[in-house]
Amino acid sequence: MVTMIAERPMDPSVLRDIVTKKMPFGKYKGAKIYRLPSFYLEWFASKGFPEGKLGMWMSTIYEIKLNGLEHLLHPIIKELEKD
Repeated sequence: MVTMIAERPMDPSVLRDIVTKKMPFGKYKGAKIYRLPSFYLEWFASKGFPEGKLGMWMSTIYEIKLNGLEHLLHPIIKELEKD
């Protein structure tokens, strides 16, 4: 089941995690969560996201991409590129 972002208060650290954490398994193992393709996230949305933080990150980036809100990640990406 997909949990909508609006159903709970947004923790800003979630966006940082989406930009820094990597997919631990599957075809996109090693890819940063925010770089997962939409069709891959759509498949998980239809079959069910994994449990725990990974599923929360994936469902969040799915909602971000679905609603055209990728620009929310740009400041975090730029900040991390400086490091």
